[in-house]
Amino acid sequence: MAVAVAMASCSLGLSLNTSNSSLKKPLANPLPTGVLVEGSPVFGSKSISIVQKGRRPSSLTSIIAQASSATAVEDGKPDESDMIPVPKVIIDQDSDPDATVVEITFGDRLGALLDTMSALKNLGLNVVKANVFLDSSGKHNKFAITRADTGRKVDDPELLEAIRLTIINNMIEYHPESSSQLAMGTAFGIVPPPQQVDVDIATRIRIHDDGPNRSLLTMETADRPGLLVDLVKIITDINIAVESGEFDTEGLLAKAKFHVSYRGKPIIKPLQQVLANSLRYFLRRPATEEASF
Repeated sequence: MAVAVAMASCSLGLSLNTSNSSLKKPLANPLPTGVLVEGSPVFGSKSISIVQKGRRPSSLTSIIAQASSATAVEDGKPDESDMIPVPKVIIDQDSDPDATVVEITFGDRLGALLDTMSALKNLGLNVVKANVFLDSSGKHNKFAITRADTGRKVDDPELLEAIRLTIINNMIEYHPESSSQLAMGTAFGIVPPPQQVDVDIATRIRIHDDGPNRSLLTMETADRPGLLVDLVKIITDINIAVESGEFDTEGLLAKAKFHVSYRGKPIIKPLQQVLANSLRYFLRRPATEEASF
């Protein structure tokens, strides 16, 4: 049974009980605050990035916006049970024509996510609608987000990735036990997952027609920072347009659904093969260099 919870729409002028400040747990290695402008824009948008070493077409690794600890405190306490649920962050561009929908799930451990909402505001976003519903998988926190400057949904891949990483960073900060269930636990230096995903085994790519004017690309692969931006760049580099879609973070995996087209038409079979091969080549396990021995 769904339980709707009314939440603040954007002003975030919230009066909180400072006695709950003990719930805010510091990062073992705090992430940098602020941004470094670097790289070329995607879809004509401003490129904002924090650079991390690694072989990737895009330099974007993360944009972390954190709210002030004095004014925003997460609700609720982590469950101390041994069974740690799989954290999920869904960024949905399809279900609402006017807003980007973000859904966050971590069993029943998440509170009101007030600090997360404030951090999204620091990225130049408005939370125009928010609710919470319960089902057998846990508590789902859902936000409808628009850009503060335009009032429209977010269509910049770098800003979408910034939203994703900001939410994951806040989840790790308030619920450190989630770190062992997330690929970002390794990237952000908290508690890494006990096992790593073999990207060659985990990667699955499918492309099929989805109506008269577009195709649907579905993909599953090992997650890491900057993945959303890199995937969009690879697709657009071969002149395929990304119209909309959904990008999900599920523990160690990333799952994407992109509506794509070529010159306003579905992607023909030969170009589908080119796209799939390009993505697999980029996502493959890096070869070990003999010089490293």
